[in-house]
Amino acid sequence: QVQLVESGGGLVQAGGSLRLSCIASGRTFSSTVMGWFRQAPGKEREFVARISRSGVNTYYADSVKGRFTISRDNAKNTVYLQMSSLKPEDTAVYFCAADEAIRYTSRAGDYDYWGQGTQVTVSS
Repeated sequence: QVQLVESGGGLVQAGGSLRLSCIASGRTFSSTVMGWFRQAPGKEREFVARISRSGVNTYYADSVKGRFTISRDNAKNTVYLQMSSLKPEDTAVYFCAADEAIRYTSRAGDYDYWGQGTQVTVSS
């Protein structure tokens, strides 16, 4: 069982930056692929970024490529999402997720555990 707790969300002006954190419980964090997803009101949950177990390999949605950076610190059981050049359309609840089976995909259904989410609001 893995428990995930996100933090770092808030209100920011367009063009600003935020860093989200997700702390995972359990001793298997370093063997788990981690991902970030987001869900805006009235929309489906969408993939944002994922990171391999070692942190060497990352993958981003086209909509955030070049603006967001995913990273992890396995010693701290934490995955981060650094968000820069934020746009109003980035407004959403952001979720971290764990893929224990190492499917390494962008599909929400392939992730086994989810956090409760943290709200990010970007004002224009």
